[in-house]
Amino acid sequence: MSNWQPDYQNVLLSARNQEVARLPLYEHCIGIGVMEAILGEKYGDLYNGGPAEKKEYFAHHCEFYRRMGYDTVTYEFCTGGAMPGSGALGGHIDPVIKNREDFEKYPWEQIPDWYFEKSSADFEALRETMPAGMKAIGGVGNGIFECVQELTGYMGLCYISADDPELYADLFRKVGDVVNAIWARFLREYGDIFCVLRFGDDLGFKSTTLISADDIRQHIIPQYKRIIDQVHAYGKPFLLHSCGNIFNVMDDLIAAGIDAKHSNEDQIALFPEWVRRYGDRIGNFGGIDTDAVCRLSKAEMKEYILDVISQCRGHGGFVFSSGNSIPDYVPVEGYLNMVEIVREWRGDPADVLRPAGL
Repeated sequence: MSNWQPDYQNVLLSARNQEVARLPLYEHCIGIGVMEAILGEKYGDLYNGGPAEKKEYFAHHCEFYRRMGYDTVTYEFCTGGAMPGSGALGGHIDPVIKNREDFEKYPWEQIPDWYFEKSSADFEALRETMPAGMKAIGGVGNGIFECVQELTGYMGLCYISADDPELYADLFRKVGDVVNAIWARFLREYGDIFCVLRFGDDLGFKSTTLISADDIRQHIIPQYKRIIDQVHAYGKPFLLHSCGNIFNVMDDLIAAGIDAKHSNEDQIALFPEWVRRYGDRIGNFGGIDTDAVCRLSKAEMKEYILDVISQCRGHGGFVFSSGNSIPDYVPVEGYLNMVEIVREWRGDPADVLRPAGL
């Protein structure tokens, strides 16, 4: 059993763009298969059980992050899970909103209540199982753009933008109203569990943003600001996870108040480039492309990671993670190598670097 002692202040201060002595680790999410393999125990099915089983699930979830040397537990409950007909983005199902009639009959006002009917047991179990010294990072998952696409699909949204610009604008405003209401109640009831609040909203792909920068500025960022302002009023920093090439709206996102940003892909820009551009203004979470975690040997990965650390330390808040996440297709050994290299660099005791038997 690892005797690792977490301290969530490391992540909190880093998100506020302050460099801390012990470089923190972070992941946007980690596949349950990877976690089960490392802990040596199957527990994923407990999530769908009764209160006792759910509490046991979160005990394992939290213990994984503690044993692996994290200062925070990653957890969010996505808004999409409470929106009827959701899935046009994540599940590629037929969009539930295609026109004004669909929009008008959609049960917008009920979604916040449905969200908490589905999520409250999770947040309570997380609160009850949080290890000493830790807090969570996460909150209400899915950003504005993702929520809209869950109802319209990406292609459907593009058609709406051309065919009915008024509906296009109304979709972002209405989703903003709903998500803002969810965040208001979430902060009142569960904000104390978290040290950094975040959502993920992938705005870009390899070469540019998925919709025009002007549309992001007009329709999405004002809705972000409503949520970010709430988070700041609660006294916490806000982390934006957004994949893709979003350099053309980064200044706007920073002006809206984001405290830190996560996600990097080497084909777009090496992580130190993000730090060079924005490290004087926001904290930066990331480091190694997830593809590199999958394919590099430990020696190659060590050279990669130590180069990133050497370039990024001393340039504001910096938290090391994969550039995206650790899905179940990532080799367990590759993930363990990544974590072990960082922990060796920061001088963690040898007896806590890797779980027994791995």
